[in-house]
Amino acid sequence: MSVVSVQAPAKVNLYLHVTGRRPDGYHLLDSLFVFTTDGDVIRVCDDEKLSLKITGAYAGALAGENDNIVLKAARMLAQAGGVSPNAGITLEKNLPVASGIGGGSADAAATLKALSQLWRLNVPADELQKIALNLGADVPSCLASEAVQVSGIGDVLTPAPRLPELFILLVNPNKPVSTPAVFKSRRPVFSEAAPFTRDIAGFDEFVSALERRRNDLCEAACLLEPDVGKVLQSLSGEPHCRLARMSGSGGTCFGLFSSFSDAAACCEKIRSIHPEWWFLNTQAV
Repeated sequence: MSVVSVQAPAKVNLYLHVTGRRPDGYHLLDSLFVFTTDGDVIRVCDDEKLSLKITGAYAGALAGENDNIVLKAARMLAQAGGVSPNAGITLEKNLPVASGIGGGSADAAATLKALSQLWRLNVPADELQKIALNLGADVPSCLASEAVQVSGIGDVLTPAPRLPELFILLVNPNKPVSTPAVFKSRRPVFSEAAPFTRDIAGFDEFVSALERRRNDLCEAACLLEPDVGKVLQSLSGEPHCRLARMSGSGGTCFGLFSSFSDAAACCEKIRSIHPEWWFLNTQAV
């Protein structure tokens, strides 16, 4: 039996500016995405029908879903490739749900990659991008899974310039945050785009540049879920954490560190105080 396994890495918005809103209600964004070495995992194998099994620490959070985005991705890819959507799919759900680090989008993108291999499809790249965008605004960037400047509604992707090595501690209070609710409750103020356009090799210089940017959704997310603010406060209070910020629409926050050991020490300290929170000590690819 053929089995294909594909990583669905966490996506981290190092900054996120909301730059406008289209007449159809979609918000225009300016953001720098990086992807980590860890995340969910998609495994697919031959089967006589389409099925989905969910395992992992956060499997229970998806148990009540009637139609997971992974199944939608499988059916859309099968239609584009002219094949029957027959496959056994296993989603190892390691990332919290509704957490601002692209879990569902990354799962959908990994499904497209894995099933393209399993079914031996050669769907043109532009058509695959259209499928990804139809699944969600973040799916096209997750399909690339490499550092990228994002604009438009998430559909305009520009390769990011060279960035320094980044050690990232992800922390989530284990409280889901609704993206639509965050956008609805944010103040109707827009920011200027501030994309990175040149290589930055030095960690200190990069952190300084990020400090001049922000996450425009953070205030709204903290009002909706105050524990997000508690996570940010905990990270900011650690001496080796060079920058603490929320990713996406929350509620996962991240700290940037110059070494894995500094991030690990911070993780151990905060976890001892808040064992109920979720932690992932990882690195940008």
